[in-house]
Amino acid sequence: MDILLSDDENLIVDSAREFLLGECPPKLVRKIEADPVGYCKDLWSKVAELGWQGMCLPESVGGSDMPLVYMGLVLREVGRAIAPIPLHSTAVASLTIARDGSTAQQEKYLPKVVTGNSIMTWAFTERDPRIVADAVQMSATAKGDHFALNGTKLFVDNFCNADHCLVVARTTPGSKGEDGLTLFIVDTKAKGISHTALITIAKDKQSEVNFKDVEIHKDDVIGPVGGAWPIVEAMLDRGTVLLCAQMVGAARKDIEMAIEYAKCRVAFGQPIGAFQSVQHTCADMQIWVDGGELLTFEALWKIDQGLPASVEVSQAKAFCNEKCEAAVRNSQSIHGGIGFMMEFDLQLWFRRVSAWTMRMGTSFDHRARIAHALIDLPGLVVLGRPMPVMADDADSGPIVIPH
Repeated sequence: MDILLSDDENLIVDSAREFLLGECPPKLVRKIEADPVGYCKDLWSKVAELGWQGMCLPESVGGSDMPLVYMGLVLREVGRAIAPIPLHSTAVASLTIARDGSTAQQEKYLPKVVTGNSIMTWAFTERDPRIVADAVQMSATAKGDHFALNGTKLFVDNFCNADHCLVVARTTPGSKGEDGLTLFIVDTKAKGISHTALITIAKDKQSEVNFKDVEIHKDDVIGPVGGAWPIVEAMLDRGTVLLCAQMVGAARKDIEMAIEYAKCRVAFGQPIGAFQSVQHTCADMQIWVDGGELLTFEALWKIDQGLPASVEVSQAKAFCNEKCEAAVRNSQSIHGGIGFMMEFDLQLWFRRVSAWTMRMGTSFDHRARIAHALIDLPGLVVLGRPMPVMADDADSGPIVIPH
């Protein structure tokens, strides 16, 4: 992996940053927070003209078929500007259709995504907040050429604005774990769907979505019926690492504001940046954000290379959850009381980074996933996945990590 950006990658970063500096000032972010729509339609249209929605989608549907790392670079800039656009949710869902959907599904749904005329999202989380197969209890019952979906999904991003949503449900009654899971493309305006807005620290659009006998045609099933977990897991990995890209972009901007403030804020006759404690805090923030960025783009690179990347994705999220949050928290401390005033812009970044650390899996969840990959112990149970007990260790009994 080359950690230095290529000329093309630098061009993408520079153009995205310049565009967002001009089109997405903090006053726009504040305005959209109070807007019931929840995203800037004008900005979304301009983004489509730049080709961001179709950046990594196939050329056959109008996309540019670029590596996933390019979407990571763009979302890093989106996070830096905390741009109020549903790019993350749309990218996660559309990339799943592009990677695992049928040709007919790609031709039906993706061209409108490329032109910015369709917003997409996905729904996985239920009452059990873990990002594991066992957490899915929503049912889908086969009825001829259709399936009837029943259940509730939580924290569905941008559902109120989305045209279609990828929904994970169980089509095999009584199945557990990875067995019996199916992935559906659902029209968000379908009969039997209702949703309730959830109040979040980021003041973005998250919803609780209820499904009651929602009919989905079999043509809108992605992958095999009852065998969709590998597709879902890949979707969650892409979503997780792209969220990490947003986090490090936002955290980077936040600590830059703190470092600049430390240079200018005078106390006891000198800038507070002259005090060793503040200097070391700034150094820590820089190290943490750099580390999160390196782990994030290593995971993106491995996905682009077709290499196993689940451990790298979890390393990035576990690290960013803790270190990006610590960085923006220290930034608040450097600013003192002013950092907590709603009239001051710093809190816009702090609230979003804090919210993103709680999505797509906690640090505990991702550490357990890493442990499962690294410590393949007999009888180990991690995230509900038992490992077989070897004969030599049968007497010792299973080792269980509580959750």
